[in-house]
Amino acid sequence: MNPRWRRRSATILVALIAAMVSVLAPARPAAAYVPITGGGSTWSYNAFQAWIGNVEQNHMHVDYDRSGSTVGRQRFRDGTLDWAASDIPYGVKDGNNNDLPPDRGYVYMPDTAGGTTFMYNLKIGTKRVNNLRLSGENIAKIFTGVITKWNDPAIKADNPGLNLPGISVIPVVRSDGSGSSAQFTQWMVATQGSYWTAYCAKVGKNPCTQTSAYPVLGGSSMIGQPGDLGVSGYVSQPGAAGSIGYVEYSYAIQAGFPVAKVLNPAGYYTEPTAGHVAVSLMAAKINNDKNNKALYLTQDLSAVYTNRDPRTYVLSSYSYMILPTTTADPFNTDKGQTLGDFGKYLLCEGQSQVDTLGYSPLPLNLVQAGFGQLALVPGANVPPPTDMRSCNNPTFSTDGTNTLAKRDANPPDCDKQGPQQCTTGTAGTSTAGNGNGNGGGNNNGNNGGSGNGATTGASTGASGAPTGNAGAAPTCDADTGICSGGSGGGAGGEGAPGQVDAAAVETSPALFDGFETALMVVAAVLLLGLCLVPPLAVQLATNRRARRDGSRGF
Repeated sequence: MNPRWRRRSATILVALIAAMVSVLAPARPAAAYVPITGGGSTWSYNAFQAWIGNVEQNHMHVDYDRSGSTVGRQRFRDGTLDWAASDIPYGVKDGNNNDLPPDRGYVYMPDTAGGTTFMYNLKIGTKRVNNLRLSGENIAKIFTGVITKWNDPAIKADNPGLNLPGISVIPVVRSDGSGSSAQFTQWMVATQGSYWTAYCAKVGKNPCTQTSAYPVLGGSSMIGQPGDLGVSGYVSQPGAAGSIGYVEYSYAIQAGFPVAKVLNPAGYYTEPTAGHVAVSLMAAKINNDKNNKALYLTQDLSAVYTNRDPRTYVLSSYSYMILPTTTADPFNTDKGQTLGDFGKYLLCEGQSQVDTLGYSPLPLNLVQAGFGQLALVPGANVPPPTDMRSCNNPTFSTDGTNTLAKRDANPPDCDKQGPQQCTTGTAGTSTAGNGNGNGGGNNNGNNGGSGNGATTGASTGASGAPTGNAGAAPTCDADTGICSGGSGGGAGGEGAPGQVDAAAVETSPALFDGFETALMVVAAVLLLGLCLVPPLAVQLATNRRARRDGSRGF
């Protein structure tokens, strides 16, 4: 072989081998994440569970202890959590109890929006009731011991289409310190004050304020259970007929059980679909005083309670992450990198799946504010809050308004207070009775809700998958990158707009998974052949001509 060609071939071969090695070598993880630990709110736990599972594939390990908002705030204050989640801020007046803020620096960041619902277990004969309606007054009467039977005339007035049984009402409340109890009792203080004040006197609560620890009236049928999961687990038992408890909407979807439609100020009975919550929270007053870091981004829901839009759900609210702004124990900048990337994920891609779980995605203004709060976390690598081009959130529109709220339809006429009553089921049930309460879902998630953005009632964990075909892709503005529109799947109903399943923060391809590896090896061999075979063929032909002409060959 010609020495010069041999050197050229060797150079080509070495370059090809180097290229093959670089292609086939496993990708190094984008970031070496340090594990972080959080905990608190069970109200928002189902969303956190889904987000944590999604980022795990990127070697990001996030622990979450669903201990309730009160314990979460305490543990963050005591320095045993890197971050916490709570449905209310520090310092909310609760009787004579002081909920002091921590000495370590902190800020609030909204993470989920949703509705506190009234999940119930009620049958007429052998048929489950799935279309119960309740006014705010009757809810207050139930949870203060005034109404004790399901066939009470006041409940019958809410439900002209149901022949309700005369069995006992069993209220199920939170036995632990919870943001759900605080939000619920805050709503009663604001809208049903006479019933709550009378109840405070019965249970000896003085002063009579909202409370995170719901007081149980001795000698009543009221039951206390820890966590949203404890309340929903009790209500969904076959032997818990007549029970009703307050939980975040997603827990009823998971359990395959209905929730009561609640009467709003416009005279309609509604449930907290993603769109209805979005409409409701447009009336929430958000503290925008950045100088007051101890209260910045906290919510005032008083205008939500009185909002006369027919689509509103009166017990809609936000939940928050409590983020550290110093490296006081147990936090450090390495943990800050993990927390920053986790926060970016849940504010953007993570919001694209929450409606199927029973929540409502955060609007643009709160996502931007959330990025500003994340930037205060030591070690976090966060883009400016004005750069939302890569933030995939179904609420975003180019004019800054909430797309979900703009598209949300008015409730049907049969949901208006009066002699008619809708027969469609709610939350985790697919159909409802016409007076016999027939239809309903089950604990295996086979019968999902079929209303706006309805899901199948998740079979395990918080996965709640939508039924039907995948939604159409949203339209994205070329300049801002903000997406809007798109149509989701779901069984009958509007469905979730745009993308349903959230993507991970950064997905590293598994290059050594069998089929992909085989394809790359074949491609590399073909490339090597294309480079080496033609020169070899030319050289062999030259050698043959040289021998034939009597010149010197091999």
